[in-house]
Amino acid sequence: MTVVTGEGGSGGAIALAAANRVLILEHSIYSVISPEGAASILFRDGARAKEAAAAMKITAEDLLALRIVDRIVREPLGGAHSDPAAAIAAVGDALELELRDLARLSPKALRRQRAERFYAIGRASDA
Repeated sequence: MTVVTGEGGSGGAIALAAANRVLILEHSIYSVISPEGAASILFRDGARAKEAAAAMKITAEDLLALRIVDRIVREPLGGAHSDPAAAIAAVGDALELELRDLARLSPKALRRQRAERFYAIGRASDA
């Protein structure tokens, strides 16, 4: 189980994706390269980071639609930093639900689900 809080990126993003479930706080971003880095490579201009970020689809909503993350954890009004206790409680509640669901699976089923989830990344959801 992985929870992205704040900014999940760089090469570690691939490692985070290799979980049975990937959760993300609603105002977090997640990508294999920063928008500044992508803009520097794509446009040879790091100042175009906002344009690169939009093309990369790194927001929680975009990532859910692409099946890169499995659940968005809602944050308190004003963001997680405005009420850390409420944010932690929301993450804990989401983890409890996901772990309860995963606990019903055999080790073999867990491995199969993790592989299927990983290979489905990037395919648009049917919903």
